[in-house]
Amino acid sequence: MKNLLTVSLRYQALFVPSFPATQAPCASLNADTSLLIANLARLGYGVTPQLLAALNQESDQMPAFQKEVLQVFRKVLGLEKNWTPLVKGWDTPTGESVTDHLLTFFSNIFGGKGTVLPCGHLIPPDTFPLERYNGCPFCGTPFEFGEIEHFGQNTKLKVLDLWREADVKEVLRDLLVSKTALDASQTDTLKLLLYAHNEKFWEGLKNEVLEQDDLDIKMKETQIVLIDFYIEQNKIEKTQKFFQSPTDILRYLWYKKTGFLQIIEPRTLVARQARNSRHIHKPLDNSQTAFTKAKESLKLKYNRSEGRRVAQWLNNLPLEADKICEQMHPKRGMWVRFIRALRLAEYGKKAGFEKLAAILDRFYRQDYEVWQGAVEYYRLRVDANRTFALLQKRPGLFARSLFANMLWFGRQATTEAFAKIIEQVPARLLFTLAMYAPLYFERGGKRTVKPLGGGNGKLVPNNALLNNYPDEELIEMVAAVEDLCLLAMQKRFEKAISAEAAQGLPTKRSIYIDPFLYKMPISIGERSQTIQDLPVALMGTRFALESDQVRLFMQWGEGLPAQHLDMDLSCHLAFEGKTHSEICYFGNLTAVGCKHSGDIRSIPEKIGTAEYIELDVAQLERAKVGYATFTCNAYSNGALSPNLVVGWMASQHQMAISEKTGVAYDPSCVQHQVRITQQMAKGLVFGVLDVKAREIVWLEMPFGGQVAHNLNINTVKTLLKKLKSRLSIGSILELKALAQDLELYPNPTYFEGEVEKQVDEIYTKEWGLNAAAVSQLLVD
Repeated sequence: MKNLLTVSLRYQALFVPSFPATQAPCASLNADTSLLIANLARLGYGVTPQLLAALNQESDQMPAFQKEVLQVFRKVLGLEKNWTPLVKGWDTPTGESVTDHLLTFFSNIFGGKGTVLPCGHLIPPDTFPLERYNGCPFCGTPFEFGEIEHFGQNTKLKVLDLWREADVKEVLRDLLVSKTALDASQTDTLKLLLYAHNEKFWEGLKNEVLEQDDLDIKMKETQIVLIDFYIEQNKIEKTQKFFQSPTDILRYLWYKKTGFLQIIEPRTLVARQARNSRHIHKPLDNSQTAFTKAKESLKLKYNRSEGRRVAQWLNNLPLEADKICEQMHPKRGMWVRFIRALRLAEYGKKAGFEKLAAILDRFYRQDYEVWQGAVEYYRLRVDANRTFALLQKRPGLFARSLFANMLWFGRQATTEAFAKIIEQVPARLLFTLAMYAPLYFERGGKRTVKPLGGGNGKLVPNNALLNNYPDEELIEMVAAVEDLCLLAMQKRFEKAISAEAAQGLPTKRSIYIDPFLYKMPISIGERSQTIQDLPVALMGTRFALESDQVRLFMQWGEGLPAQHLDMDLSCHLAFEGKTHSEICYFGNLTAVGCKHSGDIRSIPEKIGTAEYIELDVAQLERAKVGYATFTCNAYSNGALSPNLVVGWMASQHQMAISEKTGVAYDPSCVQHQVRITQQMAKGLVFGVLDVKAREIVWLEMPFGGQVAHNLNINTVKTLLKKLKSRLSIGSILELKALAQDLELYPNPTYFEGEVEKQVDEIYTKEWGLNAAAVSQLLVD
């Protein structure tokens, strides 16, 4: 049941199974339900009348279920973690300075008077005010721990809706048929639903979804998760249909080895792990050791049964041998390693594996033509006709190279060739082209790129060929792309409504779009690497502030043994009209409008530790701060700690800080938080406060380096510009309304005469939280 409860909470709902009633419905709240509702309110959550009635039903199983609900909330909100910072009452600066650290350093080398702390460090008199610390101010080791004292400070409750079995089935189906790549939260949700084995009722409902005839799983990453599920269930016969190319097989094998759903080259993984283990202080640099360990960890070893399984997959592929070899060619080095480790040459000699033998023979002889090589051959000879003829055979790749080809071959020839196959291009690519054309065709501009597998964001200059065209031609290129793509999507919406009419479905004539959906960008497969355990939001979503107080938090180390593990929380301040900036971090605990809770460099046993930064938005505004960027870094060797949680709190009312321990966490005030799962990022930008707009933009941008100073703030600004150019869900729905002649209504109901009627299509904020369901707007 915990899996289903965890999933429902991510969609701002609560799953309640249909327990058989043992008594007549209760007219008033029973004691157990009253206690549950009171506890949820302390945590910042309310319930709808429908959910309240479901929780209050009289059933022998309900008391145990309600306890399980509270356990899930305690786990998700981190109530059992340690939230104690280094400094007590850290909103008042301790006045520590570099001089205090230097005096302590020399006192520990040459001896002297002072207080010896449990960590062994001697703190000389008249340096650090020890009564203000929960640990050692010199080495950052915590000794004292407190409980969360303040609950329910944010009186604006997040209202949870009721989920039943049908709702969970719908989410599972939406995830499976999503038309965009699932991010880390969605992938984790899919796994939770697939591997929820404890409830017999859910096993039957899950199988109903998986066995539906019209279940069309398009995304390769989703197929890999399902393949792994079937293999673990020993249902190998169900996996072959998902393998349509050798790349699908390679993707699965690499996922089982590394955990990545994308195929990232081994040398990239090894180099990234080595880079993460570099250290500012050379004697502590472990990059060479990390390089060696990373190479060892990627060695391949398979038993006979695994080798035979892969041999059968390859042997049963529907493609011809030369096409299979062509698709294997881009990852030739990896395939050579897998062929040897899986002993595929041995299976190629056995009866029934004749096709496998032919594949291996042609692969090693290399007597096949490579499509990409042919494209480059004709492209370099400026042979537009033959280049476009090849690209038209692969519409997706044509779409991805459209901008570059427009600059190489010219606008008119390229768009005319692309228009012939535009109906075959996935909608997510069409929207991407329409959104990013203005950024790409900006002369002298720069754009952010994210390397494969969640690598560090990079700032690259726009195409140098832009200088060959006058400004008027570049403007026409942007207009041509936007008109072509949006017109194609409008025609798809028109065809969709025509198809519904042909099936005899009722004609729709009205639509309601929640205003919040205009602040939510459309999902185009960002492949976020963090998990959101609270109601999810797409990258680029803007959260409005309700007061002048924002509190950042970071918690790490839960479940790990006591050790040196230094993670840092920082805030980068960029001033309007100025080139300089200021950073609130472990070396500068007090900055303009910012206060840091102190630098913790070691974690206690199993419970973890925490850091905070308090932001005064009014003071930032007076100081002409344009943006405040929230970052976290791994100062220790390696990447960010697994299950590290970062986020921010906001409330209409003043948020208190414990006077005894300095604990400043209140789950009711959490506006957004994410959990790190992929251990490859050294640093992460997790939000940007737009001071003038008084909005916090949720984004995820990995970057390299031990400290916040390694962040290139121009990269953040460029990413914000890119996110701002993305179409919102509300804008897509307006396009749909225009194409299908639907009338927009400001409320979910409208009056016709004196009769109140329901709007035909209703799109709410709750619907928008389900990115997989939203992806169904991308009509293909």
